[in-house]
Amino acid sequence: MSGPKVLSVAAEIFPLVKTGGLADVVGALPLALAREGVQVVTLIPGYPAVMAALEAPIAVHQFKTLMGGSARLLRGRAKDLELLVIDAPHLYARPGNPYLQAPGVEWPDNGLRFGALAKVAADIGLGLLADYQPEVIQAHDWHAGLTPAYLHYARMKNPRVQAPPVVLSIHNLAFQGLFPATLLAKLGLPPEAMGIDGVEYWGDIGFLKAGIQFADQVTTVSPSYAAEITTEEGGMGLGGLLKARAKSLVGILNGIDAEVWDPETDPDISARYTAQTLENRAINKLALQAKFGLRPDAEAPLFGILSRLTDQKGVDLLLGALPVLFAEGAQLIVCGQGEPRYEQAFAQAAERYPGAMGRFLGYREDLAHLIQAGADAILAPSRFEPCGLTQLCAMRYGAIPVVSRTGGLSDTIIDANTAGMARLAATGVQFAPATQDMLEDAIRRTCALYRDPAVWRRVQLNAMASDSSWRVSAADYAALFVHMAAKAVRAAAHDAAASAPTASDPGAPIEPRSFAAYDPSAPPPPRRATPRAAAPRSKAAAAPLRRAEER
Repeated sequence: MSGPKVLSVAAEIFPLVKTGGLADVVGALPLALAREGVQVVTLIPGYPAVMAALEAPIAVHQFKTLMGGSARLLRGRAKDLELLVIDAPHLYARPGNPYLQAPGVEWPDNGLRFGALAKVAADIGLGLLADYQPEVIQAHDWHAGLTPAYLHYARMKNPRVQAPPVVLSIHNLAFQGLFPATLLAKLGLPPEAMGIDGVEYWGDIGFLKAGIQFADQVTTVSPSYAAEITTEEGGMGLGGLLKARAKSLVGILNGIDAEVWDPETDPDISARYTAQTLENRAINKLALQAKFGLRPDAEAPLFGILSRLTDQKGVDLLLGALPVLFAEGAQLIVCGQGEPRYEQAFAQAAERYPGAMGRFLGYREDLAHLIQAGADAILAPSRFEPCGLTQLCAMRYGAIPVVSRTGGLSDTIIDANTAGMARLAATGVQFAPATQDMLEDAIRRTCALYRDPAVWRRVQLNAMASDSSWRVSAADYAALFVHMAAKAVRAAAHDAAASAPTASDPGAPIEPRSFAAYDPSAPPPPRRATPRAAAPRSKAAAAPLRRAEER
């Protein structure tokens, strides 16, 4: 199948810059789409690591001013990826985390930094480059959320403007990109954008809200999560808007790069193996135990967790379940960082259980590979999980995922319950709801399975036989992009008429100009032909903190 030209817009991309699963997806999906005939170029900020990796860059545009300083747009390659890079030192030439200047402290100008990313993406869509015109734009998460808003207001200003359709891909609705309304003019958005039908969200500028409002299509990273985020509980203040856009919302499961995550060729593990040489995993387990100062015990079930240490990930449930885990004779390795209270609590636990528990504060790619290859089971007790990549890597490596039944975790794991075992289909252990009692029960079940070598091996082999790659999902994305590009071509002759403002019905109720002005106690007004989004019941329900990112 021959597909369209797609401009992917993102704040991070593996292997150049990574804080979480977003980077893995942005780095792997273009390579998988290439096999479907889809040509992807990724627009990325020019962080120091990106600039250092860029091969033979060519300047293709000069910006006299971009959010407060001059900038260049560079084109080049890095690690088999086709890139457009925004070389704007005043915005991106900063060391360390791309979002934070210190743990928990965001860069104060993140609104402008990622507003610039979206603005350049929109400019490219509007024909900035003579030799490159994308047919579809894929905007990832809140960082690129303003992209369709810029295109919308460009069309409002000039109905004859032609622009490609935008697919907004939501990786985690918890991170919404909220910034003060005072940035509106600096971002180059018109005054009328500051309304409930624009970018305004509870008096702030909502980057992700704007993306949902104006994107031609919204995707998220699993079918279950797509359903969850249209509810009041799962929508995190945006459930009403997402429900109103339900016909344009689809969940497509993430995959993993099967070449990067391959135990047969992995250079970061002590012993390589396949499903036919599964006994070699024991060598990795011993290496992992030695690395973390654990007792070299082949009989002890070894659990690992690779995670941000936050409430979302359910690490407080794990802390409460530690006595049960160690009473079962199991061991635990924790690799991650996050909220200081959890970092401290795991440090104290490691001191309390010497020889049975180890920890690493932070994230290292090579260590993540060794944990997947050496741990018997990988824990993911998340309260909500859009998709999750850790459990996909675990299955690929023959580590049994122990997961809560939510979002993508429920879509990718078959529970080792009576039915799953009878059908010889089980690939992991699920539990619900996400409570400490249910996690403790899942840990006991996992340890019982481990003590039956034949049953354990059957589940391992089932997991390793699962297709966690991008093969199926890339085909789904390719079909979506083909459809969006074809639809845009068919509608091109009608764009001017379709995008022209229409006179409002004088008898229709006046919509509130602001989410903050919405009165949740009043009965809902009659709806117009085009449905409006339901606002959250309270500002507290809109809930994400102002922070731009938490990784």
